[in-house]
Amino acid sequence: MNKVLLKINARQHNREGQEDVVELMTEAKHYNKNGVVYLVYEETELSGVNGCVTALKVDGEAVKLRRYGTKGHEMHFEKGKKFHGLYETPMGFVDMEILTNGVKNELKADGREGLVTIDYDISLRGLLEAHNTLEVTVADINAPGGGKEQRSQHV
Repeated sequence: MNKVLLKINARQHNREGQEDVVELMTEAKHYNKNGVVYLVYEETELSGVNGCVTALKVDGEAVKLRRYGTKGHEMHFEKGKKFHGLYETPMGFVDMEILTNGVKNELKADGREGLVTIDYDISLRGLLEAHNTLEVTVADINAPGGGKEQRSQHV
């Protein structure tokens, strides 16, 4: 297990043309098992899912996001594939459908540096239909300029 610094940039465009941007910078635990990269970090209040631990599993051009804790859910991203699941809201669970338009994995072989970009459409039945882009930049904390800061910003 190694520690890395994650910079997460999430952009959401809804049908009305409004854009919502959330940026998060945090430390994460990094694992690499047989070429599959795992990034595990704690969410903050500003990210909207305080009390949760998020695990990203990056396996080539496929990514799984799983949240544990106060709000749990799972999302699968693989180009051209649909994923159906449940998304937990304060009012209960809502049917969720994701269509992944693209996954670009630019992580170095060890997974301790690089970028993963996910482009997808999401529908939360009756609540939301949006186009999202998720960018996860990974930096080795021990590398020059790696830093150890944590911040979250809702733009």
